[in-house]
Amino acid sequence: MSVRTTVKSIQDIMRQDVGVDGDAQRISQLCWMFFLKIIDDQDEELEMMRKGYRSPIPEKLQWRSWAADPEGMTGDELLSFVNDKLFPALKELPGSAQDGRRRVVQSVFEDAYNYMKSGQLMRQVINKINAIDFNNLKERQHFGDLYEQILNDLQSAGNAGEYYTPRAVTAFMADRIDPKPGEILFDPACGTGGFLTCAIGHMRERYVKTPEDEERMQKALRATEKKQLPHMLCVTNMLLHGIDDPSFVRHDNTLARPYISHTKADRVDIVLTNPPFGGREEDGIETNFPKHFQTRETADLFLALIVRLLRPTGRAAVVLPDGTLFGEGVKTRLKEHLLEECNLHTIVRLPNSVFKPYASIGTNLLFFEKGTQTQEIWYYEHCVPEGQKAYSMTRPIRFEHMKPCIEWWDRREENEVAWKVTIDEIRARNFNLDFKNPHTVEENHGDPTELLAKLEQSEAETARLRDRLKAILEEALLR
Repeated sequence: MSVRTTVKSIQDIMRQDVGVDGDAQRISQLCWMFFLKIIDDQDEELEMMRKGYRSPIPEKLQWRSWAADPEGMTGDELLSFVNDKLFPALKELPGSAQDGRRRVVQSVFEDAYNYMKSGQLMRQVINKINAIDFNNLKERQHFGDLYEQILNDLQSAGNAGEYYTPRAVTAFMADRIDPKPGEILFDPACGTGGFLTCAIGHMRERYVKTPEDEERMQKALRATEKKQLPHMLCVTNMLLHGIDDPSFVRHDNTLARPYISHTKADRVDIVLTNPPFGGREEDGIETNFPKHFQTRETADLFLALIVRLLRPTGRAAVVLPDGTLFGEGVKTRLKEHLLEECNLHTIVRLPNSVFKPYASIGTNLLFFEKGTQTQEIWYYEHCVPEGQKAYSMTRPIRFEHMKPCIEWWDRREENEVAWKVTIDEIRARNFNLDFKNPHTVEENHGDPTELLAKLEQSEAETARLRDRLKAILEEALLR
């Protein structure tokens, strides 16, 4: 049975369980079970390769001890073991700060939950998962691709959609930032890990030639995620992408740490991120920031922090909504600060449909480097492919759709979708960065006075016809 068929059959089994309600719960349930199987497969391989290696999970709680036997625990016995022994023990798993894999297990189960109510159905799911060998590189890669589709399903899973950025966007941003092994790369709101996996893939394809290169790359990764579900999905994603110790993915709120406490020791070379926008931070978070940057708009706080975190010559690619470009008040101060501290050299404007169905607002990709002031900004308007009105779940944005921008990137010539503005123009607009494409001819709707006259004439004609119809009906009733 193929991996795809196996996962589909698992999903079909879960839909029969009354405790699993909707896509988000199904994906969460799948994730912690896959996580334990992946960890166990890796442990078996490490036990053979490393003398004295010991699993971070106690023997009785290891997948092979309670799940591997297809005729093993089932029904109420299995449910009782999972709910009363497995979860409580893994949530409180002891370990030192140096024990990365143990910390990963503990953090994944910290807020995890078993939604399944049927021990018989759970046994069926477990037996299906046992068919996947995560030590088989080809099978793991195949599952990794399938896992991406599972994460993509989050886009239609209610509020969970905020955790997923289309892979075409993350891959394009990683390609343009061009990270290299040893450069400290940070995603302060990493969601399910899309930027990390794209950066890892980019470096392995271009720069990782030796085991030492791989080690330097892995040791330079940094990430934080506030919410439990995407954190668990991200850690599992890292394991599937061959990351030995994904403990660098912290389960925390990046914004909860005081702005001023981020010193030179915390500086990074690269930030790749899509910070949550449109939401509000909890009370008191804004007080971690200087007075002139204080706001409860999450995206604004992240932008202020990103500028601080970058080293001189550090570079960033950030997804931000249209509101950041034209907003005033704190947003104006933030943009002025960004342009003074960094060279905001490129803004790629995306159509509203890129993030559908989770969000239907205009978004932008901002690329900047710290250390020199902005003198001019290049804008590139990404358009939906010809013959397609908008992106959708069935026809999403793909990496090849970004190829025209990649081809334009180095030569920087003005054309029908690319233009530049100077810092003087920006200052004259009080740092409003919402510059529309000057090459687009706006549709001519006609003279407003003439349109109003036509509307009044049309309304008068409608009233006349309505009165005539009313008279005919009254005459018919009198007969």
